[in-house]
Amino acid sequence: MSYLVGKVALDIRAGAPNNGLGEDNVTRVKQLRVGRDVFPYVSAQAFRRWLRDSVPADEPRSGVTRTGSGKNQQAFTEGRPDRYFDDDLFGYMVAMKGRDGGTCQRDTVFATGTLLSVAPRRPVEDFGTMSRGFKAGENPVLHGHELYSAELAGDVLLDLPRIGTFETAGSGLKVALTATAAKEAAANGATSLTFRGSPALRLDLVERRRRAALLLRTLTAVRGGAKQALHYGDRTPALILLAPMKGGINPFTRVLGVRDGRVVFDTAVLREEINAWRDELDGPIHLGWAPGFLGDQREVARAELGPEIEKGTVILDHPRVAIGQLAKEIEAGQHDAWFDDPTS
Repeated sequence: MSYLVGKVALDIRAGAPNNGLGEDNVTRVKQLRVGRDVFPYVSAQAFRRWLRDSVPADEPRSGVTRTGSGKNQQAFTEGRPDRYFDDDLFGYMVAMKGRDGGTCQRDTVFATGTLLSVAPRRPVEDFGTMSRGFKAGENPVLHGHELYSAELAGDVLLDLPRIGTFETAGSGLKVALTATAAKEAAANGATSLTFRGSPALRLDLVERRRRAALLLRTLTAVRGGAKQALHYGDRTPALILLAPMKGGINPFTRVLGVRDGRVVFDTAVLREEINAWRDELDGPIHLGWAPGFLGDQREVARAELGPEIEKGTVILDHPRVAIGQLAKEIEAGQHDAWFDDPTS
């Protein structure tokens, strides 16, 4: 059993990728305050939406149903992780009276933290007007919006044994498939097992490998974000660190820090965490790092991590190359042990 855990970082330049509530005709970016410091952020929900939308077009997605009106509205997907990659990895809750089997829910397999600015960065306000087509002497419509430049980072975790594994019984909201859906999944080849104390169905290993690899490749090619007409910019992660851990601990949350107001990748932190958690590591750490992100720190880190790179403990390359290689290895069956919980 392994979890892929680590860090994802975005390099935002004069952007407004995720907006909050506006006020006084000014669109505000999402931000939090710690004392006097301001930290812009992209919510986990927004990033997951970008990721879902970045999946290749030929990959089927679960349909969304919207019901009710006013304060009694709800929206839910089909709740069929056996059929759809996104229901499987991103989770859902379906609660509808009269629906076969009633409520079913799937906790996320791919957990995502808030992408928070590593260093305090105060957004600026851009002032604009709309006067096109107005008659001479008419006042323009005034509006404004915020933007910022910052390095955003958040933690991620992928629970590999849960990919393609769905609870069919249990208590409360633990049931992932309705009775009818479970019968259909079994008829289509899903096999029965007991998974973490609950009866479950599991897809074949080839499909489970494919879904894991698809997520990893999509993670390196994320597109999306708000205000693209005015602030188009690259939204692919500039840095992705993924490490296979036997448990769900993520010891790599502090590899990005701040020195003198500047974001830094701290190789000393990474090396110490590797040594402290060596018995829990279940393979090499894949560090995808885009050239130019954080200036010359990539080559400094390559030199400082020389012994780990030479031993194969750390693989450092471009995100598409490093994480793409991991996806290839998973598809080829080189890490099949990661997809099973230990039997004893």
